[in-house]
Amino acid sequence: MVKKAGSREQRAEGRVINLPLTKKDAMKLRAGDVVLINGLIVTGRDKAHKFLFNGKNQKKDMPFNLDGAVLYHCGPIIKKGEGEYKVIAAGPTTSIRVEMYEHKIISDYGLRGIMGKGGMGERTLRAMKAKGCVYFHAIGGAAAYLADRIKRVVNVWKLEEFGMTEAMWLLEVENFPAIVTMDAHGKSLHKEIEKGSLGNLKKLI
Repeated sequence: MVKKAGSREQRAEGRVINLPLTKKDAMKLRAGDVVLINGLIVTGRDKAHKFLFNGKNQKKDMPFNLDGAVLYHCGPIIKKGEGEYKVIAAGPTTSIRVEMYEHKIISDYGLRGIMGKGGMGERTLRAMKAKGCVYFHAIGGAAAYLADRIKRVVNVWKLEEFGMTEAMWLLEVENFPAIVTMDAHGKSLHKEIEKGSLGNLKKLI
């Protein structure tokens, strides 16, 4: 659920996002919105995306539901303590690495948010617009800071098969900061910056 921030100070920090999101929630978000995310997010990198893309009926085997979820492109560093996991670092991975998979995963699993760094391509943008999904750009180079926004590890899937950084971790986050850079209306700030940079390059040449 998307909530408007109350005070002037809160508005400066961002809009509060409570997960899971509905399609209506996603449609309210616009490219350029600064948000604070609360709730459960799921990590997934190359191996997880390939598995979900190629596999059949994975929903039946998954220990958590991706409907309305945010899938975070992240390979977290996690330490196992006395009977529990603790996230040490949780910075975003470059999202374009999974561009070939994301459109189908958005469609098949009901995602309402993708989070990572660097944005994604045209195929993913079309899927976001068709299904009602947004892209959240997370802060690069702030892995320890973002780990502090993670309150606890709720669950993990494919840990032994994929390894720590490639497994799918279900994490509870509180006030996790991000910027909407691709929205469900077809706008991409990454695309606009790319066009602007190309125009400036042509002028220089």
